Amino acid sequence: MTVTTDVSPSPAKGARKAGGSDLLSVASRFGALIFLIVVCAILAILQPAFMTSLNLFNVLRQVSIYGLLAIGMTCVILTGGIDLSIGSLLALAGLVGAALEKGGAGLLVGAGAGQAGRYGIPLVVLTAVAVGMGGGLLQGLAVAKLKVPVFIVTLGGLSVFRGAALAFSHGQPISAFRPEYGFWGKGMVGPVPVPVIIFLAFAVVGYIVLTYTKFGRHIYAVGGNREAARLSGLNVDAVLIRVYVIMGFFAGLSGFLLSSRLNSAEQVAGVGYELIVIAGVAIGGTSMTMGGTGSILGSVVGIVLMGVLANGLTLLNVSAYYQQMVTGLLIVFAVWFDQVVRTRRR
Repeated sequence: MTVTTDVSPSPAKGARKAGGSDLLSVASRFGALIFLIVVCAILAILQPAFMTSLNLFNVLRQVSIYGLLAIGMTCVILTGGIDLSIGSLLALAGLVGAALEKGGAGLLVGAGAGQAGRYGIPLVVLTAVAVGMGGGLLQGLAVAKLKVPVFIVTLGGLSVFRGAALAFSHGQPISAFRPEYGFWGKGMVGPVPVPVIIFLAFAVVGYIVLTYTKFGRHIYAVGGNREAARLSGLNVDAVLIRVYVIMGFFAGLSGFLLSSRLNSAEQVAGVGYELIVIAGVAIGGTSMTMGGTGSILGSVVGIVLMGVLANGLTLLNVSAYYQQMVTGLLIVFAVWFDQVVRTRRR
C-alpha cells in the first residue's frame, strides 16, 4: 500500500505568511510616517503649544539645515557609503563665505573688520558651495580612485576640515552681517521661513533626480550591487565621486544658511550634525547595512521626525542629555528593523 504525504503548505499557512509579509512591507515603507503621526498626536495631547503654527514652522526651520544635508547623505548611503565629515565641511564653507561677505582678508584681523556686502550675496553663496563641493570632490576621489575605505576617508575629513576652519579664521568667529545676508536664514515668505522653502525645493529636485533620471538609477545600481554595475558597463567611480560632490554642495549651502540664520560663522558650527542627519536618513528607510534601498521622501520624513522629537522633548522639559540618548537608540532601532525586513523577505 502506498501512502502519499502532502507536504505543501496549507492555504491558511500561506495566507498567514503572505499577510505577515505584506504587513512587514507596509511597516518598512511607511513606518517612519506612521511613527511621526503618532508622535505628533501624543505631543499635541501632552503639550497643546506643540500644535501651534508658530511652533510647527519653528520646527521646520530648525530641521531645514539637517534636511538639506540629509538629501546629500541619502545619495551617499544609497551607494553603500557614509559621510562623517559633513559638520566640519559645513563649518569651513560657512566661514569662507562669511569672510567674503565681510570683505575678504580684512576679516582676519577681527570679526568686525572688512567691507560688508562688498562682493554680493550670489558670490558669497557660490563661494561657500564651491568650498563644499571641493571638499566632497577630494573625498570622492579618495574613495573611488585610491580605494580608501569610506569610513576612514570621511573620518579623516571630519578632522581635516575642522582644522582648516580653525586655521582659516585663526580661531575667531565671523559675525555682524548686513540684513540682506540674514534674510536667507531668518527671512519669511508669507508665513513660511525661507530656509524651509529652500529645503523643500531641493527635496523635490532630489526626488525627481533619484526617481526619474538615469543618474538616479545609476546610484541605486551601484548601491545594489557594485560589481554587477561595473560589469554592465557603468562607470562606478564616476557615480561615487559625484555623490560626494553632491554631499559637498549641500554642506556648503547649509554652511551659508546656518551663518545667515545665526548672524555668525563659527568654527564649532555643525558639531554633531552627522549623527542627527544619519539618524534621520536611517529612520526614513534608507538601508545602512546594504545600499540601493531608500528614498528622498523617506529621509525628509525621518529628519522631520527627529526635529519633532527634539522640539517635543524640549517643550516637555526633558534634558538635552536624554535627547542625545534617544537619537542614538533610534539609529540602532532603524538598522535592526532594516535587517529584520531583509531577513524576512528572503
